[in-house]
Amino acid sequence: MDGIQLMAQAMHAARARLEISASNLANVSSTAGFRRSVARVHLGPEGLSVSSAADTKPGPLERTGRSWDVAVAGNGAFSVRGTGGAIESERSASFVADGEGVLRDERGRALLGLRGVVRAGWADAVDARGVVRDASGKAVEQLRLAPGTSLRSGFLERPNVDAVREMVDVLAAQRAFESAQKTLSAIDDTRAKAVNELAKVSG
Repeated sequence: MDGIQLMAQAMHAARARLEISASNLANVSSTAGFRRSVARVHLGPEGLSVSSAADTKPGPLERTGRSWDVAVAGNGAFSVRGTGGAIESERSASFVADGEGVLRDERGRALLGLRGVVRAGWADAVDARGVVRDASGKAVEQLRLAPGTSLRSGFLERPNVDAVREMVDVLAAQRAFESAQKTLSAIDDTRAKAVNELAKVSG
């Protein structure tokens, strides 16, 4: 692989890193439970490439005081049913009652208990073990939880994105792109000069 190809790949890798960090920054304060992506740069037989992987580290919990803002403390997940019927795992969501009383998150997914969807008419609160209680404190349902899950009612999990760190990554990617671009231009200039010198000698 020659210098031009290597610098072109370096520019592509830097741009991919920049896009990943920019996406992380775009979700730093708006998406509950968002997991930042981590850029991985690889050097293989075909040269440089970039892949991304989700950072599974939990984000910080933020108190909201709303009973049906629910977040997982530590590892684990609870279950919701999507609008298409598929059962999905979730770590943090804000639920409100729809016209039929079903507790749904901002994406329209219904909160699931062992016996079906949870309804606001008889569900007043949920404890750390996922036990749903009515207004009198009586247990009326059990949420579907992954083993070892502990819940926090009245909290939402914030994105696990450090804005300062992402800005540093953005700047580093920009510098890497500009450096590769300058090197590529220098290689082009050197080659062009060599071709011109050879033409003069041949002439």
